[in-house]
Amino acid sequence: MYTGIAILGTRGGQDRYLLPEKGEGLKHSPQDYRVSILKAGRRAVAKLRNDWLNGLLAVAYAVMMTRCITIGLVLVSVIVAPALAQADFVARVLIVHEGDRLTIYHQGRRDMVYLRGVDCPELKQPYGKQAKRATAAYIGNREVVVRDLKRDRQGRMTVDILLPDGRQITHELVKEGLAWVQPGGSGDQTMNDMEELARAAGTGLWSEPNPIPPWKWKFTRPARNK
Repeated sequence: MYTGIAILGTRGGQDRYLLPEKGEGLKHSPQDYRVSILKAGRRAVAKLRNDWLNGLLAVAYAVMMTRCITIGLVLVSVIVAPALAQADFVARVLIVHEGDRLTIYHQGRRDMVYLRGVDCPELKQPYGKQAKRATAAYIGNREVVVRDLKRDRQGRMTVDILLPDGRQITHELVKEGLAWVQPGGSGDQTMNDMEELARAAGTGLWSEPNPIPPWKWKFTRPARNK
């Protein structure tokens, strides 16, 4: 057994000592105390390291979950938003008033709607009745898919109508020379190209020497009736 004086620490720059009881030696040597202190320090350091790693993992997990949630919301918006914007529904065409004006029935109500982006000849214009007959042949008294029902600048309800094979009826009317593409209307370049082809081929109303679009013809009609 080691006998001697144990150093407890310092106070005011002076060492403090613990003297053994009379007839007894110290139970541990100064080296034992140093080893114990080192072990305790290592345990403390290890605990701090573990706490730090656990904290780092928690932060990383939170960041990962936040990114996953953000990505999920983006995917949902990409998938769901177009469906909500299109707002497709099935309706029955009850009446074809003109080539581009219809009455449809859906959800227990009737609505008068206009085909978006085109203007068919008025019934009293050349090819006006042909346009009406063509529209009736395509969709008259049939169930159709109606897309994106909304009001235009004139307050009219406008729609896109899809045929059973997915074609748009407005495209077919333009290709057959039975409708004008409205200036600055739908912005559908495909429909503009179809109109150019029909015009070049002299199809339908483009066979007339000087076809007048209905938005101009309406203003000249009173003079014609005099």
